[in-house]
Amino acid sequence: MTRGFTLIEVLLVIAILAILAAVVIIAINPAKQLGEANNAQRRSDVRTILDAVQQYSLDNGGLYPDSIQSGGTCMSEGLDICQFEWPCDGINLDILAENQVYLTGIPIDPSVTTDDITGYKAVLTDDGRLSVCAPLMYGDEHIVVTQ
Repeated sequence: MTRGFTLIEVLLVIAILAILAAVVIIAINPAKQLGEANNAQRRSDVRTILDAVQQYSLDNGGLYPDSIQSGGTCMSEGLDICQFEWPCDGINLDILAENQVYLTGIPIDPSVTTDDITGYKAVLTDDGRLSVCAPLMYGDEHIVVTQ
C-alpha cells in the first residue's frame, strides 16, 4: 500500500515556502533596487544633457541655448527641461537633438508620466557655470552636475 502526504504535511511545506519567499523578498527589497536603478539612469541623463549643452556652447562661441536662465541653484531656481518646444514654459533643448548633432533625443526621467517636461532642470549658476539636476531622485541622494 502506497502512502500519500497528509493535509498537515502539505500545509506545513506551503507555510515554510511562504516564509522563505517573504524573507527573500524583504532581503532583496525590489522598491529600493528599482529606485537605485532609476537614480543611475538619472545620473547618466544629467551628465548627457550637460555634455550636450557644453558642446553646443563650445560650437557657438560660448553661448548657451536661449531658454537657459541665470541665477540661483538648480534644485530651487532651475527651470524644467521640456520634452518638446510646446506647450512647456521651461527650457527648450530641441536644438540639441536637431539632426542628432548633440543628442539623439532629449533624455526623460524614468518616473515622468507627462508629455511636456523631462523631469530634469537646468540653470546657469550665479558664478556662470551650467548646472543640470534631477529633482525627482529616489531617496536622499542629490543628483546635480555643475561644470
